[in-house]
Amino acid sequence: MRTPFQSRYYSPERLARLRNLQLLARTVVEGYISGLHRSPFKGFSAEFAEYREYLPGDDLKHFDWRVFARSDKRYVRQYEEETNLACTVLLDVSGSMAFAGEGLSKFDYGCCLSAALTYLMIHQRDQVGLVLFGEDVQRRIPPRNSPAHLKFVLEQLEKAEPGGETGIARSLHAIAETTKRRGIIVVISDLIDEPDDVMNALNHFRHNRNEVIVFNTFTPAERELPFEGLVDFEDLETGHKLQVRADVIRDEYKRRFEDFVGRYKKDCAASRIDYQFVTTDVPFEAMLAAYLQNRERYK
Repeated sequence: MRTPFQSRYYSPERLARLRNLQLLARTVVEGYISGLHRSPFKGFSAEFAEYREYLPGDDLKHFDWRVFARSDKRYVRQYEEETNLACTVLLDVSGSMAFAGEGLSKFDYGCCLSAALTYLMIHQRDQVGLVLFGEDVQRRIPPRNSPAHLKFVLEQLEKAEPGGETGIARSLHAIAETTKRRGIIVVISDLIDEPDDVMNALNHFRHNRNEVIVFNTFTPAERELPFEGLVDFEDLETGHKLQVRADVIRDEYKRRFEDFVGRYKKDCAASRIDYQFVTTDVPFEAMLAAYLQNRERYK
């Protein structure tokens, strides 16, 4: 039986390794990220701002029992500058993310990375939210900061399954339109959609003065096309099948793949979007540690 903080994306072994990243995360907050808010370690404020409807995972210490007793309505008190920073993780759950090859699927890798980022942000006293998107926005969890919120996010990752067609640009625009608080937007996706439309959507977040980080995630097989002979390929979003000789198309495929990735890398750099190419054969915690070190090094 799992404890409240155990899941396939949050094992005790992974937790132990993640704790070694805390110093790196704090360094990044004090340096590169600290410009997004007045005080990187200000913590909770006592200044009441407004009521909002209670959501699963909210800290019950902010639950207003008097309002509940009078009206049977569930509200929590919201405070100005509740935490230092708002981070929202956007995880692609479209069908193409289900591809695994020989190891973890892109979706499972993305879930592990989402869990890791949620853990790190909450334990440095920042708010973190989660949005699952495919052809449309499927699930949205507003940024919060509490152990109960961490548990709730992990439960939603456990329940999620990849499927359906891609609508990356449309979904990102919809999320940007409804993201009111400036902060960090982390996109975890293979970005398999029209690049011009996707970049336009990513720039929507930048226009709203958000920091944007993209983890463009693929399997090694998608990069190398290591298959031999006649191979049946199936589109995981539409079910369409195509039979080709992998060795005949490999060179052209790899050229187009590198062009695809290179275009995103170039366009993201031009838009001051932090782009990270990721393959699922690299342990997510090692990838995250290297990424944080690299961010810190250039600040």
